Amino acid sequence: MLTETPVSRAARGGLDASVPIAALTFDDGPNGADTLRLLDHLRERRIRAVFAVIGENILAPGGGDLPSGAEVLRRIVADGHVLCNHGMSDTDMGEWDALTVRDDLLKVLDVIEQAAGDAVPVPYWRAPRGSWGVTAPVATRLGMQPLAVTGTIGDWEEQDPAVLASRLRVAMEPGAVVLAHDGGGDRAGTIDAVIEVVDERLADGWRFVLPEMP
Repeated sequence: MLTETPVSRAARGGLDASVPIAALTFDDGPNGADTLRLLDHLRERRIRAVFAVIGENILAPGGGDLPSGAEVLRRIVADGHVLCNHGMSDTDMGEWDALTVRDDLLKVLDVIEQAAGDAVPVPYWRAPRGSWGVTAPVATRLGMQPLAVTGTIGDWEEQDPAVLASRLRVAMEPGAVVLAHDGGGDRAGTIDAVIEVVDERLADGWRFVLPEMP
């Protein structure tokens, strides 16, 4: 049963308690080349993650060598990743009333359906900027579990890969749900850091799983 309390731990499932685990979550995409490079890395390592997507970015047309947002979303789904509703735009919703929140969340679900089909589940909701307001109860009534804003690495302000990798090592404690950004601007530094630290942890025997559900 869904709960209004945002989940903040990785799901161990049937893994032995001695195996260190973490859940990877990525906000503010889809984002063209950055998201695709991240997806390539995750596919090669058979890792599933949660992508908290923004409706406006799914609607982005692309151009030149860049794919549209809808094309990247379809790749996310095809690779077996899990979607999280993150609003139509990166707007603080903490002061919004319930009807306005509901309208926004439903718009995102419609955009996802139009891009990827009506059979694609969206089991999570994450509030933009961690500003929850009344969004958690609205999301649960729409069938989405709130997903906590935890394990952040400040990559919306900093894109030095070495700095971000250092922060990610600290945030990625056993059982953590880690939040990084594949969208919201140039995220090449974030992707570099994620690749470096994920490969280190895999070499140390870590497993990457999804966040727990109540």
